[in-house]
Amino acid sequence: MGDKHDIHDASEQYLDGFTRTLAEVSATGRRLTREELKTRRTLGEQAAEAGHGLRALIVAHLAATRAAWPAMPGSAESGLATLAAVEQAIDAFAEGYERAQRLSVRREEAARREFIDDLLYGRSDLGRLVERAERFGLHLSRAHAVAVAEGPSAYVEGGTIARRVEAAVLARFDSRSILLTTKNGRLLCVAPGDEDEILLHFAKQAYAATDGVRVAVGRPQHGAGGVVQSYEEALAALEMAARLGLAGPVLRAADLLVYPVLARDRQALVDLVTHTLGPLTKARGGALPLLETLDAYFDSGCVAAETARRLSLSVRALTYRLERIHKLTGADPADPAQRYMLQTAVIGARLLDWPSQPL
Repeated sequence: MGDKHDIHDASEQYLDGFTRTLAEVSATGRRLTREELKTRRTLGEQAAEAGHGLRALIVAHLAATRAAWPAMPGSAESGLATLAAVEQAIDAFAEGYERAQRLSVRREEAARREFIDDLLYGRSDLGRLVERAERFGLHLSRAHAVAVAEGPSAYVEGGTIARRVEAAVLARFDSRSILLTTKNGRLLCVAPGDEDEILLHFAKQAYAATDGVRVAVGRPQHGAGGVVQSYEEALAALEMAARLGLAGPVLRAADLLVYPVLARDRQALVDLVTHTLGPLTKARGGALPLLETLDAYFDSGCVAAETARRLSLSVRALTYRLERIHKLTGADPADPAQRYMLQTAVIGARLLDWPSQPL
């Protein structure tokens, strides 16, 4: 009962002067003045800012019109003038209401973008960041992980693809704990660190929406700084994947930790590649065909038949190549004791873009 009274009281506030104006219009046949229309727009803006529903307020305008109608002159001309005034008044009220809503949406979008920038760059006061995060559904006291999708063309905030992926994710999972956005042309999903299925579903939807997309997932990290760290790990994984030509439905930063470790000491990596794989340059046709053979061999789990299939070779031709590698390098790819050094050197060669780039 109290709710109905509250709605009625709110309607009365935004109907201020409405019936009096209708009475004057009915008596004179005039149209609403510029000042009266401005008043109705202002009241519409105030109603939107107060959070009242437009539908209920329009109904209140029509109810007030019906209640006042018997007291108005009964000629057809005055009736038409009154209805025209009602139309003008409601249109002006709705215009003000919608304008206030648009401004509110723009302010909300600006606040959201500012929060996302601060969150991913870690440049805001942590206490304030935590307070703002709760408004967007993130509780930074728990661990979060970040998945980043990178496509052949930039993702646009509010664009068709971004909205499609967001709708698919939020249709399945609780939107209050997920943040989907774009950053520097990439599509991001921030989710609780213990809900890996959200990020996997995000990756699946990104793949379904865009051809040629790569998705990388950072490790779950705690706190506001943890979101930044997970985001940076995902970016590093994407960069590493591009350098090494890594494929796969999802690239996990946790699975790629060996690559930045190897790349950290360039000189040691150069020495390893030069010492281990350098002799392959003496082969007829250069080092590249044999290096590609090693790469495919290790990627296929050292299964000769699968490697031959990937390289479009016969098993006999593959065996010859592996024997040639053994003879040139002194390391046998089929020997588990020697395989690790060769495989590490192959990874190093990919990181250094050798032999395309001289060491």
